[in-house]
Amino acid sequence: MQPHIFAFGLPHGAEWFWIFLGIVVLFGADKIPKLARGLGKSVGEFKKAKEEFEKEVNAAAAETEAKKIEDKPVTPADSTASTSAELTKKT
Repeated sequence: MQPHIFAFGLPHGAEWFWIFLGIVVLFGADKIPKLARGLGKSVGEFKKAKEEFEKEVNAAAAETEAKKIEDKPVTPADSTASTSAELTKKT
């Protein structure tokens, strides 16, 4: 089943001309650059917010991973392995 947005297909060819002409009639030719500039700024702000959110999520994930590693109990096998590794480095 196709989504409803594709029920009639996407506009192409001459349909874009009529859409653009309708926008010019509704808003006027002098306001179109202002609308485009505002849209561009909005998209830029959205990208900044998205990047900031991703940074915060990644930082929280890294912090959680670091905490898991710190809280991991040391087993006798781990201490033996580290001791033998240290001995081979010294020689």
